[in-house]
Amino acid sequence: MPGRDAFTAPGRFYRGNIHTHSTRSDGALTPDEVCRRYAEEGYDFLCLSDHFLKQFGFPITNTEPYRTNRMTTILGAEIHAPQNSQGEIWHLLACGLPEDFPPLGDDEDAVSLARRSVEAGAFLGIAHPNWSSLSIEDGRQMAGLAHAVEIWNTGCAIECDRGDGGYFLDMLLNEGNRLGAYAADDAHFKIADGFGGWMMVKAETNEPEAILAAMKAGHSYSSQGPEIAALAVRDGRLEIACSPAGTIAVLGRGSRAESAIGSGLTEASLDLSRFSGDWCRVVVTDASGRRAWTNPLWL
Repeated sequence: MPGRDAFTAPGRFYRGNIHTHSTRSDGALTPDEVCRRYAEEGYDFLCLSDHFLKQFGFPITNTEPYRTNRMTTILGAEIHAPQNSQGEIWHLLACGLPEDFPPLGDDEDAVSLARRSVEAGAFLGIAHPNWSSLSIEDGRQMAGLAHAVEIWNTGCAIECDRGDGGYFLDMLLNEGNRLGAYAADDAHFKIADGFGGWMMVKAETNEPEAILAAMKAGHSYSSQGPEIAALAVRDGRLEIACSPAGTIAVLGRGSRAESAIGSGLTEASLDLSRFSGDWCRVVVTDASGRRAWTNPLWL
């Protein structure tokens, strides 16, 4: 069960961002400067995901020269193909692509491109579903291929208040699709859109292969600031330990939810009987309104 396995798997948590852009596509900063800034902020890994479009030369930026003893990098791209339910191009996050990943074919659709990226070894995410106004039909196309939904996008939140992907994820979970969640910045550095949401990935080493394997296995949670220290299911209850929070909530299908509300909460024990035989996920919210999200748990 990926949501719990993140807290029992061997290794430690590494902080990373897998969605950001540079001057190789439409970002304001050079690749080396983007990597430097994330390293300075204390990130452990970064995927520079420039737009994989013809107008930019289908870039997969080689960030290996910018790896340090403190921060590693993963090659990848934001890949695009026609067309979603709004008649616009798809935005998919492919983290872990080879540098020679072939460009989009003349008649290739998004499902084919997504499948190729997964077969090439990528962790595939459905990027900013709220910003794109994706429908459940869109989600169904990708649900058998994608590993996760982008539950938070800092840039979209700042620019147009469409940063939250939780509702889209929940619709797909309600249909039995086993998808994870990840938070990211989608930073272009034309505005203050960096360092607002990240993944915490549990792996044995901070190496690209180990991080990618852990991401695909769901050994992660995502955050804007709060830390989740432990999560376990015991005797029909969900036991959670975290940094000080105002709300610790578990939510599931429909209106199903249980929560602990207070000041400086660092633990909670929540009844899971309403979620039995189905899915649930945990959201921790601190006093400043910043959130942390677990991957879904299947009970």
